[in-house]
Amino acid sequence: MLDILISLIIAGVAGSIARSLSGFSRGGCVISIIVGFIGAMIGSWMSRELELPDPIILQLRGNTYNILWTIIGAVIFTAALSFLTPAKKK
Repeated sequence: MLDILISLIIAGVAGSIARSLSGFSRGGCVISIIVGFIGAMIGSWMSRELELPDPIILQLRGNTYNILWTIIGAVIFTAALSFLTPAKKK
């Protein structure tokens, strides 16, 4: 149970950082967590396929979290979302 909570916190922080870097402002905390999880999948896949190193790693309770690739993957995902979704009306 604690591992799931840690994963949610890391995904939320990574998603929030990615959303602020890419300028995607829709949604709240839940959207940040979803963006962080999807970013982790994209970033992990990208680093594995391109055989890139994992420079920023966080190890907690036997689990390894690749923080940098999670944020990079989330930035890529939010940038794609901002291109695909219509602009907000003011």
